[in-house]
Amino acid sequence: MALPTNGRVVIDTTAGEIEIELWSKETPKTCRNFIALALEGYYDGVIFHRIVPGFLVQTGDKTGTGGGGESFYGEPFEDEIHPRLRYAHRGLVAMANNGTKNSNDSQFFITLDRADELHGKHTLFGRVMGDTVYNVMKIGEMEIGENERPVYPPKIKSITIVDNPFPDIIPRITAAEKRAQQRAREAGQREREEAERRRGAKKDVKLLSFGGEQDGETEPVEFKKKNIARPDLVDNPSAKCIPMPESLLGPPKKHNEPPRERASEKEPKHEKPSKSSKFEGADKDIKKIRETHAKEKASGSDARRTEIEQMESEIRRLTRKREGGEDSDEEAARKKTKPTKSYLEEELAKYSKGRGLQKKGKGRKDEGDVLAALNSFRGLLQSNANVEMEDVTEDNRVDDDGVGAVPGGEDPGIEVDDDRGFIGHALHFPKDDGEETRKAERDYEVIDPRQRGARAREEERERKRTAMKGKNGRGRR
Repeated sequence: MALPTNGRVVIDTTAGEIEIELWSKETPKTCRNFIALALEGYYDGVIFHRIVPGFLVQTGDKTGTGGGGESFYGEPFEDEIHPRLRYAHRGLVAMANNGTKNSNDSQFFITLDRADELHGKHTLFGRVMGDTVYNVMKIGEMEIGENERPVYPPKIKSITIVDNPFPDIIPRITAAEKRAQQRAREAGQREREEAERRRGAKKDVKLLSFGGEQDGETEPVEFKKKNIARPDLVDNPSAKCIPMPESLLGPPKKHNEPPRERASEKEPKHEKPSKSSKFEGADKDIKKIRETHAKEKASGSDARRTEIEQMESEIRRLTRKREGGEDSDEEAARKKTKPTKSYLEEELAKYSKGRGLQKKGKGRKDEGDVLAALNSFRGLLQSNANVEMEDVTEDNRVDDDGVGAVPGGEDPGIEVDDDRGFIGHALHFPKDDGEETRKAERDYEVIDPRQRGARAREEERERKRTAMKGKNGRGRR
């Protein structure tokens, strides 16, 4: 049976709330340290810097490295190991140390499973209650990187003291005061940065936006450029004009004139165009326009003429067709010229009759011809059947009269070849009297595997039945 608790806090994290009950009677110094630090807001903004899947999650280091932390007492305090508090299941809260005894500060961890190896090494002072243990398990399933450090570490937002078992605790500073001091420090830092930025910024009076801020009129700024020419070659060094370099003026010449005058001499002289040249250019443009118009007109007339000729030829062709005459010369020549057959088509034509292939178009037979041939064959069969009947009646008549001579004077011993005799033949089968069926049953044996298995099972049952009868007979004796 678990020991009763005294004290309860709620840790609000980015992964959800975690409700913890404290064993303040069994571990008073540890619980007092934890509640005092929570009242001071020490844990606000602290991350879970270590996650060991299936073992524990650790937090409480303000530096976020795992090597920091401080206690409420100003120095590490001793362990409080209780024999009835054991790491028997998940969700147990204990103090973390630096690997030696009595080195507790502010760091604590929450177990994710049973951890018997921690007995007697770490102070166990609380347990997670209710469904909030699933938020702890959610933290334990987060992605981790090197040194068991989470890639995206969750953070403690704040800790709320629901039931304080130590009302005599006087925090050095409350969480609200600490947050107010933090906000004041951040505001002061921003003001200092803004002042340094304004002090360090230099106004550029050359820009248009700062022109209105000046008290008096500023003098025009003169940009002085370094002269790229040799000053010893210039007669008037105080002149503001920039001379041309000698490398751009060509090979040097012997002269006594200043460079400016030489540069002016090098410039080409542009003559103004005369009126006669303007008129000549206008005449040329008019001629080009006229020629283009004439070409367009000629091409349009040619197109209309071609269209008229096509319409006339079409009218002549339709007239010949209506009168029943021949087609035009071009169509007649096109009909006379037979398309050349490829070697593959010639080979296919050889076997088209045997394979039932028919070419499309000219060589294709009409279905009416096929139906006519079938009707003629049917009539031939009917007529042959009538002839056979007449022959039979005539033979009967001859037999009745006793005349054995064959009409027509033919010798009865001579066989006459009649090509159409096959049409009147009929196919007759002897009537089955059951002899063939009996012979098949007698000569052939049908083996059915299922029937063989059934027979074997029946024999096995018969053998068992016989054995049982024998045993019953011996028992009666």
